[in-house]
Amino acid sequence: MPANWRDTAAAPFQVQKQPATGSRGVVAANHPIGSAAGAQMFALGGNAIDAAVAALFALNVVEPQMVGLFGAGWINVRLADGTPVILDTYASAPAAATPDLYSPVSDAWPDYMRAVDDANRTGPLAVGVPGALKAWCEALRRWGDLDLNTVIQPAIQVAENGFRVSRYLAESVAQNERHLNRFPETARIFLPGGRPLSAGTRLVQSDLAASLRDIAEGGADVLYDGPLGKRIVDHVQETGGILTMEDLGAYRAVRRRAIRGTYRGYELVVPSPPCSGGVHILQILNLLEGFGIADLGFGTADGIHVLAECFKIAFADRTQYMGDPEHVDVPVEWLTSKTYGAQRRADISFAKAARMDAGTPPSAESACTTHVTTADAAGNIASMTQTINEGFGCKVVVPGTGLLLNNNMALFDPHPGMANSVGPNRRMLSSNAPTIVTRGGEPCFALGTPGGVRIFPAVVQALVNLIDHGMALQEAVEAPRVWTQGQELEVEPAIPATVRTLLTARGHAVREVNTVAGGMNGIIYDQHSGTILGAACWRADGSPVAVAGGPARRGIRFRPAAGRT
Repeated sequence: MPANWRDTAAAPFQVQKQPATGSRGVVAANHPIGSAAGAQMFALGGNAIDAAVAALFALNVVEPQMVGLFGAGWINVRLADGTPVILDTYASAPAAATPDLYSPVSDAWPDYMRAVDDANRTGPLAVGVPGALKAWCEALRRWGDLDLNTVIQPAIQVAENGFRVSRYLAESVAQNERHLNRFPETARIFLPGGRPLSAGTRLVQSDLAASLRDIAEGGADVLYDGPLGKRIVDHVQETGGILTMEDLGAYRAVRRRAIRGTYRGYELVVPSPPCSGGVHILQILNLLEGFGIADLGFGTADGIHVLAECFKIAFADRTQYMGDPEHVDVPVEWLTSKTYGAQRRADISFAKAARMDAGTPPSAESACTTHVTTADAAGNIASMTQTINEGFGCKVVVPGTGLLLNNNMALFDPHPGMANSVGPNRRMLSSNAPTIVTRGGEPCFALGTPGGVRIFPAVVQALVNLIDHGMALQEAVEAPRVWTQGQELEVEPAIPATVRTLLTARGHAVREVNTVAGGMNGIIYDQHSGTILGAACWRADGSPVAVAGGPARRGIRFRPAAGRT
């Protein structure tokens, strides 16, 4: 734990939520029903992996704009014995995908990543081969303590019985109304009577409950090699898509190498490419390690300036070097080395903002993602970032299934001949950054967030808040954030005007945004008390749930009441 770790807020801003503390297990997810589903697994004797998968199944029901069985993501697990597990569950392109699959709208920003008719973002041609369900089931089978039928029950119950739509979900539906209305089954669910769902409405999803029951009985094969998959593929092909049953059957969740790094005495474990987030977290922390970040202070012009310059260096390298390692030689060891960090640190001037080579073209990676963090008393930790890419994915719900399909194909460059062009079976580059941190070999904290290309800079800021600024976990995940990839410097409203003025004077093009990245959550171990604390921030519906207590003490004897036999 940080030497000055605290339970109470003392940061220069007000936290809006409260953490939860327990001794047996903690679930931090971006909806209370997701967290409750995970906590139920602890009550049934499950571990952190069981809890995380149960939370994700439930989030498929209550946070459908962000995550789903037909989605993708990255899984970072620390087993109780310290073994790291990185599982790449990201989507891949169908085998029939070619570099000229889409017709680009423009060769210039801001429409560079758009295709004619938004075919790479909306509708059946935007669907990538999903990895989520296969990976959730594999993680459960290999490292969980409970069976799939048990873990999926909370999701089935909430789909069948319904739940109260949150304001967050209602606003998401309203923002996407025009696109959702293009597809009859999607409109039937989310636009009943032709109007967006309103907050407080009970949403029942019987078709989704039936699909979940089929999966509970038949496992992932129901989707990847069975009737559920066939129903989806038939609909996709009938409406103009290219996904096939062969694509589903060939998909594999890939166990990737865990990358390790250090920062001020802490050990970090993060995913390797084609996940770029982990590489750049270590790279940025190596840059920051040469500065007295604590002395610069939280939220100061000096502190934000240094962060921004480090972000620009990382994004320049992301553009130059990152891709699917089966197609691109990614120099991971060099990018994450202390030597390279020291070399690039010399490019940072406190006097003014600099342009960092190479170029930073726009990205279509969406902020509409979710994250789940779980931990148990044995030391198992699960940090899982999962997505259907943009809000409500490609906007298609397949009739009779209740399942929203992803639009991960939007992550490819629609222009042929580019490093990230569409190609058969290629995996997309991701900024996901599920992170686990230890100290002296003991579990310390873990966290992650949605947010597209803003994910890994947001995670870096939370780590700096914990380690350098000594914040409590609730403060660290809620603290005001900034972001840049070389163009404008985005700042959240809580960054003071005086600080913005100083940043502008140094050459930053400052722009206020409502949020940088999304609903971050995490857990932290307190080795002194033997408890685990979970926290989730105000940018989503996150609500941590903790389980304490335990079984009755041995040797208890019950005696009849006096005077009774």
